[in-house]
Amino acid sequence: MSPLMLADPLVQFIALVLLSAIARLIFGRNPTFRLIASVIFFALLTILLVSHGIAPYTADTGNADDLFRRIFVGIAKAVWWIGGAMVLTSSVRLFLIFERKPHEGRLLQDLVVGIIYLGAGLSIIAYVFRVPIGTLIATSGVFAIVLGLALQSTLNDVFSGIALNLGRHYSVGDWIVLDDGVQGRVVETNWRSTHLLNGTNDLVIVPNSALAKARLTNLTSPEEAHGVSLKIRVLPSSPPAAIEETMRTVLLSSNAILKTPAPTVSVVGLDSNAIEFELSFRVSGLGEANAARNEVYDLVYRHAKAAGLQLAPSAGSPVSPGPDSPEAAGKHPDSARRLLNAILLFASLTEDEKETLAADMKRLTFRKDTLIATQDTSLTSLMIVRRGVAVVERKDAGDTVELTRLAPGDLFGERGVLMGALEPGNIRALTAVVVYEISKEHLACIMQARPALAEELGLLLSRRMESEKHLFSAGMPGEGSHPTTLATRIKHLFQIPYGTWP
Repeated sequence: MSPLMLADPLVQFIALVLLSAIARLIFGRNPTFRLIASVIFFALLTILLVSHGIAPYTADTGNADDLFRRIFVGIAKAVWWIGGAMVLTSSVRLFLIFERKPHEGRLLQDLVVGIIYLGAGLSIIAYVFRVPIGTLIATSGVFAIVLGLALQSTLNDVFSGIALNLGRHYSVGDWIVLDDGVQGRVVETNWRSTHLLNGTNDLVIVPNSALAKARLTNLTSPEEAHGVSLKIRVLPSSPPAAIEETMRTVLLSSNAILKTPAPTVSVVGLDSNAIEFELSFRVSGLGEANAARNEVYDLVYRHAKAAGLQLAPSAGSPVSPGPDSPEAAGKHPDSARRLLNAILLFASLTEDEKETLAADMKRLTFRKDTLIATQDTSLTSLMIVRRGVAVVERKDAGDTVELTRLAPGDLFGERGVLMGALEPGNIRALTAVVVYEISKEHLACIMQARPALAEELGLLLSRRMESEKHLFSAGMPGEGSHPTTLATRIKHLFQIPYGTWP
């Protein structure tokens, strides 16, 4: 190709366009490389046009008889304006991220991109075709009115979607509740509607116009932590302050709720039939609310039984004596016996076996902040919490990790008794704690008579080891943590006859 032909602006323009098309094909959908390619193309095209006396941002005043030049200049200007628009839109897609959430800001990004291309189109009409923009807008008014009436519902959804995104009332991932009861997690927002995924995993599509008029509650904003409140009714058998302290102990023993901000207990009602309390706490996310609610209800029951309290029926219902009431406490009023009845682990024992076990159990008391057991020591007795709250904390390289909290009915020391393993952390009393102790020898006699107890203890130990595994890696058994393996090892250790194995 001759130097004269290479100097032809038409040849240079075609070559530049072809190189740009090849670069876009090579880079594909990579936004960074596409932006770089767009900037280089726009800069080279600007240099090419200006060097040949073509100003793309002004109307052409060249020779009107030179048809070839007019066509070339018109195409070059249009490509220049489109190239500039592509640079701006690529920048918007790459850098303009609303609230640091690209997916949620997509609708607003589309709006900005649309404005950019509209401006480029009007500029092409003005500087390439030399049509007055004001006249064009005025003559298109009637058409815009007719189109607006025909698309009234659609435009209502579109502009409502823009208003909702600008207002930032919610974003993708938030859980919202509408005033008509519709609720779900926002999974997508587009020009016409918002898509929610409800609790039954069904997709709910809400038009933006309806959403803009509805009163909504965002359960995950301004933060992910979610508040939960429970109301508990207790018979007025003790002063409200004493029962309130028991309810505070309930919240203190929970593993599922957040410790900060601190949970609260309030007395919200008092009459001759019941004292009503409201327990308020927060969880890390809405998805943990049900699990935390279930745990707190379970802890209320366990702490109430441990404190000798009786839950009250709903307002207006007759009050009947419960199993822990003075009227019902008959044959087995002692604390150790009631504790065994409340633990499912010992449900397979006969009444006589429970009586014998309760008689041999030793009662231990610990003051608040007392160290009950030390990390990396092996306990020789099975311990059952009767009252109060204890915490298991592991100290490693100067850091303290809370493993779990123990409430009435919880057991500890089983890994030392059953396997001779070491305790994973210090066990410390968060409140005054009452513990009942079962010696290893007595437990061996019970398990030889009831082999199913070994299965239950193996399952309990396996679950506890599994729950601790994600908190720390050192000190956990490397193998044999499967419940079947643990049960087999326990039966060998305690010499349970093979013929009694299930």
